[in-house]
Amino acid sequence: MFEPSDSSPPRPESRPEPALIRRGRLHPSRLRGLLVDLEPVRRDRDFRMLWLGQLVSGLGRQVTVVALPLELWELTRNPLAIGLLAIVQLIPILVFALGGGAVADAVDRRRLLLVTQICLAATSAAFAFLAFMPAPPLWGFYVVAFVAAGIGAVDQPTRSSAIPRLVPRERLQAAIAVNWLSFQTVAVAGPIFGGILVQLAGVAWAFSFDVATFTASIAAVLLIAPIPPHPGATRPGLGAVAEGLRFARSRKIVLATFAIDFDAMVFGMPSSLFPQLALTVFNVGTAGYGLLNAAPALGAFVGSALTGWTGHARRPGRAVAVSVAGWGAAITAFGLLTASFPLALLCLAVAGGADVISAVLRASIVLLETPDQLRGRVMSIHTLVVTSGPRLGDAEAAVVAALAGPQLSVISGGILCLLGLAAVLRLFPQMLSYEVERGEPPGVPPGAPSEAPTPAVPEPR
Repeated sequence: MFEPSDSSPPRPESRPEPALIRRGRLHPSRLRGLLVDLEPVRRDRDFRMLWLGQLVSGLGRQVTVVALPLELWELTRNPLAIGLLAIVQLIPILVFALGGGAVADAVDRRRLLLVTQICLAATSAAFAFLAFMPAPPLWGFYVVAFVAAGIGAVDQPTRSSAIPRLVPRERLQAAIAVNWLSFQTVAVAGPIFGGILVQLAGVAWAFSFDVATFTASIAAVLLIAPIPPHPGATRPGLGAVAEGLRFARSRKIVLATFAIDFDAMVFGMPSSLFPQLALTVFNVGTAGYGLLNAAPALGAFVGSALTGWTGHARRPGRAVAVSVAGWGAAITAFGLLTASFPLALLCLAVAGGADVISAVLRASIVLLETPDQLRGRVMSIHTLVVTSGPRLGDAEAAVVAALAGPQLSVISGGILCLLGLAAVLRLFPQMLSYEVERGEPPGVPPGAPSEAPTPAVPEPR
């Protein structure tokens, strides 16, 4: 029973509480605890600026994510062409991600973000230039995709490792969750808008829209305070990269988060098959292709909006394992329900919701377990896993689809994801046994002294 204390103001007799609230079954504070905490957006100016800029430019990037595979499909009518795109994007990630993290730890992260955003805008302009050509060379799209993936391999760890410097420690978990909320917002709107834009105006104008949205992210980076390197930062080089790798290997719970995500993305992500599924299996056209891309993001959006509880999770490792199991089961069901497009979309939405819960908890564990002078390098490993896993998954799904058809490719991927999860949990039992005291953020061992809060604005203006 939720009865008022003696010091509580009396409730107006004209507005009695609903019976469910009186019985403690549905209390407003419990509902608020489920919703994502927007305090970092309201209270931390620099985080808010970066968040808003990413929100706008992210919409454009999602349009490009839709437009590029469609252009390759139209030029080749071969799923292996999209699988090759995944390999082309994977190579620069493998080459540049770890080095990019070392650079992010050694330089002003604000300046580095400005450089990466300008360069990414230039790659989108190159995509638009190619698409406007009457007979664009196929190799040109692969070259630009290679360059863009390499720049993104530097941009992502830089942006992720900057977040703990833009918010105090007590709001870091909320900042990670709200960051995912913005990403999922554009991931829902972007594919739908992108599919419609491609159908009405063509892929060239879709790429041009992406270029225009980069003005917001560049302006946001210009408006935030500098983010200078930690006084104990190491100069970029092989030694710095090795130091980050040694740290990640020494923290088994961090290593476990990498392994469990790699398994889920390699075997359970069939996005490279979406063009083929939409146009030849479901027969729903480019608009339906946009819906296939948007469905996981819609589920992830709902999941992101309900991440308030993650900051109080006592056993976040178990929550990660359950979420990945839900992801694999939903992808398997998606492959089994190709006769019903609405049910297939529902399965993708459930998968997206499970994935974002896992992502928020994994990112918070990694960031809070890692000291600032190593965050760029450790987050570069995180980026390497998060971005290379789906691309390897795209290639794997495309090869299986070419040999056995897209439906069997999706089903086998979901089943292998579940089998891989069992193997990861056996190899890293720390994932299930990892526990934090109630009220402490994930990643802080019970009884360990907390770090002093990092100022929201690193330097006075």
